[in-house]
Amino acid sequence: MRITVAARIEAPAELVWQAYTTPQDILQWNAASDDWQTTSSTVDLRVGGRFKSRMEARDGSFGFDFEGVYTRVDPFTAIHYRLAGEADGDLDGRTVDVLFDVQGPVVTVSVSFDAEDTHPVEMQRDGWQAILDRFARHVAHLRAA
Repeated sequence: MRITVAARIEAPAELVWQAYTTPQDILQWNAASDDWQTTSSTVDLRVGGRFKSRMEARDGSFGFDFEGVYTRVDPFTAIHYRLAGEADGDLDGRTVDVLFDVQGPVVTVSVSFDAEDTHPVEMQRDGWQAILDRFARHVAHLRAA
């Protein structure tokens, strides 16, 4: 099953792209709730390049690596990647497409991904939407600074 979430962001495309692809920014927005955090992030933004973000509960009770390999990168337009499995880091076949639809001063970021079998679809949708909403707030904060 494919799930799509989206956020409308009033900011220049360059700022949106930079905030989405820069490890220092990813540390600020990549969490579904305040009781989670991203403690490290690496990005090799090219076809065949890998990314990894370490996501951890703030109380230290749980953590996991969210990682994969970029399969297509179209600057300011799209990022496509294949996810790695949690247990061994091998690619698990699930794909993610991130689209940046620029309409003047507004960028709509949509993320479509293959659902996994462990958690309910609603939980996955809500979690990914929460992360994207935090991303939109982060960009708004950058724009205001």
